[in-house]
Amino acid sequence: MTDDELREALVAAAYLEGDFVLRSGKRSRYYLDKYRFETRPDLLGPIGERISAIQREHCPDAARLAGPELGAVALAAATSLAGGLPFLLVRKAAKEYGTTKRIEGVFEPGEKICLVEDVVTSGGALLESVAALREAGLVVDTAVCVVDREEGGADALARHAVRLRPVFKAGELLSGPKSPAKPHG
Repeated sequence: MTDDELREALVAAAYLEGDFVLRSGKRSRYYLDKYRFETRPDLLGPIGERISAIQREHCPDAARLAGPELGAVALAAATSLAGGLPFLLVRKAAKEYGTTKRIEGVFEPGEKICLVEDVVTSGGALLESVAALREAGLVVDTAVCVVDREEGGADALARHAVRLRPVFKAGELLSGPKSPAKPHG
């Protein structure tokens, strides 16, 4: 699947118009429903390949990937399968039973992690994961997302020494043939 074909397929599968409140609290006239592309193997496979290629180019010394629950778990798994790196799951909070871990998976403090995410608006969810990974002694300076909505997330991450590398930026995702006009807000 070419980049243009993937872009068009993502928009066709996940682009919704309406009045939406985003995780960041911002309102938007459009929404990219990540579950509409993360649950489709015909899209998840190529997305995992793209994320893996970006990781190899921009974070080649990563020992592992990490994906915040719930949205990025499928992406981390697809990227792991595409590139062969093991991955970690970052919980929103430590579980209250069993091992009571916030970071699931095997790792050694000091390892470099490439964080994987679906759609980034303000960067808040990623920053929570960065904090949890760093608290566990892991090194995080790169995050790869499927879509950067270009609404401040990259800048917020940069203020915490994390570089955001998107597969697509909203402007390019939503401006091509067969795609809706780039929405505002």
